[in-house]
Amino acid sequence: MISIIVLGAGMVGSTMAIDLATKHRVTISDLNNNALKKVAKKGTTLTTLQLDVTNKKELQQALKPFDLVICAVPGYLGFQTLKAVIEAQKNVVDISFFPENSLELDQLAKEKNVTAIVDCGVAPGMGNIILGYYNEKLKLTDFECLVGGLPKVKKWPFCYKAPFSPVDVIEEYTRPARYIENGTVITKEALSDCEYVDFKGIGTLESFNSDGLRSIIFTMPHIKNMKEKTLRYPGHVEYVKVLKESGFFNKEKITINGTSISPLDFTSKILFNEWKLGETEEELTVMRITLKGSNSKGQLKTIVYNLHDEYCEKTQTTSMARTTGYTATAVANLFLDGLFVEKGIFPPELIGKHEICFNYILNYLEERNIHYIKKEN
Repeated sequence: MISIIVLGAGMVGSTMAIDLATKHRVTISDLNNNALKKVAKKGTTLTTLQLDVTNKKELQQALKPFDLVICAVPGYLGFQTLKAVIEAQKNVVDISFFPENSLELDQLAKEKNVTAIVDCGVAPGMGNIILGYYNEKLKLTDFECLVGGLPKVKKWPFCYKAPFSPVDVIEEYTRPARYIENGTVITKEALSDCEYVDFKGIGTLESFNSDGLRSIIFTMPHIKNMKEKTLRYPGHVEYVKVLKESGFFNKEKITINGTSISPLDFTSKILFNEWKLGETEEELTVMRITLKGSNSKGQLKTIVYNLHDEYCEKTQTTSMARTTGYTATAVANLFLDGLFVEKGIFPPELIGKHEICFNYILNYLEERNIHYIKKEN
């Protein structure tokens, strides 16, 4: 039986560990022992390990018995953790949303004879996989990804609950957003170009620029127009902009009554309670992928994939954990099944380009009641 270690026992990490444990021997690790106890109650076949991934020596020693590593640590720890895993010569599937360019580790991965598949979530992740597949079928000119995770019940003022830690969400709101327009990389502030979009079964949402293109800026430079935008309920952006412009996201420490604290740490602490998703709180994930291009006969084609996924009451698993985590476990299983054997750093679009991998992932998700509905004209 294959032996897997999952780094990170958060909402997504625990969901992946439980899913993988139906077929493999799985250990889940985290620095927080309470998080480990919590996931152990859900996955009775799981082994738990208290581990500090920032201790490189301890981490690499812990990885030795395992055949595959699944990395689900917070974004700010992601790049260095991934690097340490590769240096330990372990194959890895990573969902950490870190700001650094993972392709910088490609040469290291090849030298260590490691397969590292990165950004394996819903977006980045499944959107890239769909793009990679159709990039082989069509001469693409346009790619757009609209995506968001939302609570079913709107609570004023933000009408939002974070499936991840607030500091990672704030990072998405502060990191400059890149998109491609007429073959040129354009950089704007996150939260810019806000516009309204209608979704069946939900209503009107607002979309705004976020830095979600990531690797495809470098792997798909021939596509002239590419954009990723985040979705929220109307009004959310305005409230976040107020915080941002007022300095609540600043990292530089200020002193209050003799105590030094960064506004970002203070804001994250406040928003943790405001944005915390309840254990059984219903939420949904919505995504729309639009691709435009021409086929071998020169005919113009528009391909649209829609995702509408909701909290699973039966397994008490959030939609964001399902859509993110099961994409990664699908990729982990196809790798373990020998369907992808190349060495180096591979963003999802370089997996989706292979038809057998694309179909494997879609089938895997459908088995877990996650459906990407395709329309073509």
